[in-house]
Amino acid sequence: MSDRREVWITGIGLVSSLGEGLEAHWSALNDGSRPVIDETRFAPYVVHPLASVNFDQQIPKKGDQRQMEPWQRIGTYAAGLALDSAGLKGNKEILGATDMVVAAGGGERDQAVDGAILTEIENQAAPDVFLNEQLQSNLRPTLFLAQLSNLLAGNISIVHGVTGSSRTFMGEESSGTDAVRIGFSRIAAGTSEIALVGGAYNAERRDMLLLYALKRLAMHAPWAPVLAEPKGVPTGSAGAFLVLESPEHAAARGARPIVKLSGVWSDRAKRGEPGAVEKVLGTLVDAARAAGDTGEDAQTAILSAASGAPDPTRAEVAVLEKSGLPVRSVTDRVGHGLEAQMPVALALAALSVSEGRLFAPLAGEPMEKPFDGPLSRAIVTAVGHWRGEGVALVERAD
Repeated sequence: MSDRREVWITGIGLVSSLGEGLEAHWSALNDGSRPVIDETRFAPYVVHPLASVNFDQQIPKKGDQRQMEPWQRIGTYAAGLALDSAGLKGNKEILGATDMVVAAGGGERDQAVDGAILTEIENQAAPDVFLNEQLQSNLRPTLFLAQLSNLLAGNISIVHGVTGSSRTFMGEESSGTDAVRIGFSRIAAGTSEIALVGGAYNAERRDMLLLYALKRLAMHAPWAPVLAEPKGVPTGSAGAFLVLESPEHAAARGARPIVKLSGVWSDRAKRGEPGAVEKVLGTLVDAARAAGDTGEDAQTAILSAASGAPDPTRAEVAVLEKSGLPVRSVTDRVGHGLEAQMPVALALAALSVSEGRLFAPLAGEPMEKPFDGPLSRAIVTAVGHWRGEGVALVERAD
């Protein structure tokens, strides 16, 4: 018999193109409207822009906001929402013992400086001398140090007082899966009592769109549902943080669970081998279906965080079709948030299970069928756009 402890989700902070907070997202997911998409500002590419957010509500000091890049503000804001949701805001004793596991990408580049250098270097008699001069002024080392990935965790600590242990993962979609997996595993094993886990992504930046475009993975307008027509990645600005907690710790402070996190699994298929992704993902989904309290499929759904990258998404679709479970696409609603994608999808899965039903199907996505419920379990799939596969399971907490 396993001596692994239960892990509860007691707080959720979520901000995306659909708005901020769980109530706004649930309303948007069920009103039947088209996802919020920008096809002009970064034409010809599709972007799900962040909803209007008053960052003062969670980051009150303007000085703190100014020294953060946009993705850091998004993440710090979402972390504050999660702490509010869990009833932890301002509780210095608990926050001082709260562990933090963050999924983060690299710092954002100064596009104006990059553009000026690339424009002017072609006209220089001594390009190497010119570049060295720029490194000493516009691209000085201190600027690079200000863009380190672990500054998201640092800013959350400064603004919200979360000062337990801290760990930051990099590595695209897999980092989001690992952030949740490590937080979950530590609490389940008894080496941690409470943890803040999550990530953030700013899609409204030309440097990242350029990287996707160079790999021919950025979705071109017009927008299309990713499971029905995987023609590229529709990136989306989003941030999601979850408060994970042992039942004993939560009960001691009078907190109730939103849902129970019953497992997180990850693996890495050998991309390029026919059927490799299908085999690995299918095994992970089977593990999730067999896990938890009931293991009953009748009240289980899958929330897919498929990226829209053609090959891995087609492989994921094959697994989803084979499962026979009702499916909802997270990416179709909020875009793809790279490192933040698993936390975002997990937040929406937790929201759905806590409501006891799936949100409405999306027009134009034939894999999404009506499902009247009740819903007691949700499996989240997060397949990387070029590497890594992850799955998580959330269940109703009675």
